Amino acid sequence: IVKGRVDGLEARVGELEATQFSTTTKLKGQADFFMGGVGYDDRGDCVDDMIDHGKDPYGKDGCTDDAFVFNYRYTLNLNTSFTGKDLLYARIRAGNAESGYGFANSNHYLSDIKSGESDLKVDKLWYTFPVGKSVKVTVGALVENYYMVETPTRYKPILKAFKLGGYGAVMGASTGQGFGIQWRQDVEPGEAAFNLAANYVADGGEGADAKQGLGMFGDDTDGLFLSQVGYGNRKWHVSALYAYKHGSEGSKPAMGYSTPRASDYDEPLHAVGLRAYWTPEESGFIPTISAGFDYGWSDPDLDFHTEEVKGWMIGLNWNDAFMEGNKLGLGFGSYSSYAMDYKEAGDDQDDVPFAIEGYYDFQVTDNITVTPAIFYITNADGRDQLDGADSLGGLVKTTFKF
Repeated sequence: IVKGRVDGLEARVGELEATQFSTTTKLKGQADFFMGGVGYDDRGDCVDDMIDHGKDPYGKDGCTDDAFVFNYRYTLNLNTSFTGKDLLYARIRAGNAESGYGFANSNHYLSDIKSGESDLKVDKLWYTFPVGKSVKVTVGALVENYYMVETPTRYKPILKAFKLGGYGAVMGASTGQGFGIQWRQDVEPGEAAFNLAANYVADGGEGADAKQGLGMFGDDTDGLFLSQVGYGNRKWHVSALYAYKHGSEGSKPAMGYSTPRASDYDEPLHAVGLRAYWTPEESGFIPTISAGFDYGWSDPDLDFHTEEVKGWMIGLNWNDAFMEGNKLGLGFGSYSSYAMDYKEAGDDQDDVPFAIEGYYDFQVTDNITVTPAIFYITNADGRDQLDGADSLGGLVKTTFKF
């Protein structure tokens, strides 16, 4: 009798354990090598113009960072779940690109480059959990706002200015402290669905600063609010976005790699954006198309501050180009956002920034990809562009995933 009861108890315990979820952490890693360099339209003219303007031609963002370089970026992604439906995400990253020079120069900054001195550090940390079937909430000690909206593009760029359909007035961001909520309509897999999102991030770590005027909601904090409404599925998606960027007088809230005149505010910036992508049913001559457009406005009190900005980009990807598993990419558009109107001073409309890039992903194995790429950028600084500073860059990126 006792043995039968013990066997029954063990069976019930086994059933209970089968329905429980054990805390699980998964590690995914990636190493990227970058070999190449950047050249200028006329290095001598650029150096002379910098000297004429009282700038150091050998300092950051100068025209003398045109040596051939070998940079790297190393990333560890830690994904932990406590219930099977939530996610604690931590990213540890290191790199050796010198900030302000070469591929880490703001006028031709690569999307995947990492500046630093090979110091491993946690640079992303957030927790996401569901509320019911259709809502999820994110709270981040180190997060950027675009992680808390539906990904608005399918184009993976070489230049960071083309990230997320244009990394400027709307999507330009900086890691900070924040929170967000997302809702996605519950539909059958593959069907189109509506989605909504709203989030807030205290830019640049100011949310962790206890000084007067800073903190999460201080008057001097560069606070970034981002919202999105979208509709679509994995094959196509359209979305409208609204961003509000608040900062103290003279601050420069995150604007990606926009021109100097598109990045200077003494009053908050309002910006709206449109994003869309479409993927053909089969790989072939017709590419996957991604596009973005931004328009922003502010009402400055003082002269020499931004009133209107604009930016746009188009990205094309041909999957299985020439060989199955390989990808061809072409992107072009304004280099982030530029000033359409600058109070009591000249804007960028006669010197509109423009960039174009092309690349080819060669899938060597399931875990190794080699990507030769080339890009050309003109008037990255808009009206303030130095003579001879237009740049042409080339590189080979090798990616190892594990």
